[in-house]
Amino acid sequence: MSKIRLCAFADEASNDLDGQIKALLRNEIGLLEIRGVNGQNIKDIEHARVKEIKKALDDSGISTWSIGSPVGKYDPNADFDAQLESFKHLCESAHILGAKRIRMFSFYSKDTDLVLKRLEALCKVAPNDIILCHENEKGIFGDTAECCAQIHQALPQIKAVFDPANFVQCEVDTKQAWEILKPYVDYMHIKDAQKNKSVVPAGQGIGNVEYLIKEYARQGGEVLTLEPHLMEFYGLKDLENGESLSQTPVFSDTNEAFDAGASALKEILRRI
Repeated sequence: MSKIRLCAFADEASNDLDGQIKALLRNEIGLLEIRGVNGQNIKDIEHARVKEIKKALDDSGISTWSIGSPVGKYDPNADFDAQLESFKHLCESAHILGAKRIRMFSFYSKDTDLVLKRLEALCKVAPNDIILCHENEKGIFGDTAECCAQIHQALPQIKAVFDPANFVQCEVDTKQAWEILKPYVDYMHIKDAQKNKSVVPAGQGIGNVEYLIKEYARQGGEVLTLEPHLMEFYGLKDLENGESLSQTPVFSDTNEAFDAGASALKEILRRI
């Protein structure tokens, strides 16, 4: 069984970079999946500022694991040339930050041919040293394991980010989804959800998170990204396509919610 390293979307703890670094350090998380900083999505941050972010992370001993981009969370019929330019900007940001992965989605469409055409275009633009990682998500083409598998079979250079809570919210059995997608999984996002689709700390829902982490580690998986979604944070409604977060736990602030998510994940890791 492989040794697991922890990563996190630290913008769930704090909007500003300093607060994100503090949250990672106090939870002993050494990797960042960067998504939002000071009210800006990573896709909109200029490269000069990205270099400043890189220095601050280096000074704190934190490495960027992945770019938590919104690539593919669009209508594929929208201005795709603009989407490609934004993607090229993100690839350069990944190089500056030393990230080897870009998280992506598969568009708000069920038109298989169009979705695969758009994803193939992104693959052609992506540098050879960047791994594109598709996340299953409600509302997009890849919302079920079968649809995700279509992507990976057609475009094997795209790997999978397995998110248990997102499958629960799409009424997909996570164990069955794992059996279909495990050959393609590069890493996991850790959040959990109950049957009513409310997001809860890892292990408190029906996402079979502990089982999945064991299976992931057994096949050599190395990194888990904490994405607790336990409290509203800056920019969440944009990420969730305007939907409100359905939550069961109640926390006083985003730092408390983030720490609770980290604690729940660490407890699972202690058991396995």
